[in-house]
Amino acid sequence: MPKWELLDHQQHAKVRISRACDESRHFAQVVASEFVEASIHYPVVFTKNAETGAFYAGVIMGLEQGRNLLTNDGALPGYRPADLERQGFFVTDDNIVIDLDNPAFSAKDGLPLFEDNGEPSPMLMRVQRALGVLHAGLPDTEAVIGRLVSHRLLEPIDVVLNFDDGKPIRLDGLYTVSLDSLHALPDAAVLDLFRAGDLQLAYCQTSSIGHLRTLAKIRNDRLPGAAP
Repeated sequence: MPKWELLDHQQHAKVRISRACDESRHFAQVVASEFVEASIHYPVVFTKNAETGAFYAGVIMGLEQGRNLLTNDGALPGYRPADLERQGFFVTDDNIVIDLDNPAFSAKDGLPLFEDNGEPSPMLMRVQRALGVLHAGLPDTEAVIGRLVSHRLLEPIDVVLNFDDGKPIRLDGLYTVSLDSLHALPDAAVLDLFRAGDLQLAYCQTSSIGHLRTLAKIRNDRLPGAAP
């Protein structure tokens, strides 16, 4: 069982948090308010919850389970999604809960959660902001996805990436906005999506798929025997 405890500055004064565990995260959930910034750095895709079948959005940072291709010395050089920022923290009954079994707390070189005077450290303030982004953003994102689904705008994408070692990687269960279906909508429906802010998100999402080629190139360049 996880060691979930209410966050307390006295009890957790010596707890330190590290970003090193980002190296094992190949995927992170994102909310609609993150699409614009996240799409600059990562492929933004939709996928389904294995238990409920509901769509949710996320970013791809690696092509294989447990391997992040974008970290540099354990840190992401670009935008860090809120789902990563809040690793090891949750909100329950308006209280912040900490899971001390999370790998984010296992590194000795982490940063403290609290200052010597008991005030939240800059790292903890980032966590608090991330929790706020997710708390507000999850229902908003469900609403966005609901509108896309209602107009039948999400379609599966087949991703097969080939590498110099002759061993392709196939990414299953991913969805994207269909621009063909979007452009075929009646003007009134497009206007509704525009006023809701969904059009910007749709175009950000579809354009970000090109980052898959960047991830494939990074992986290919790291294969044994690859040219320096």
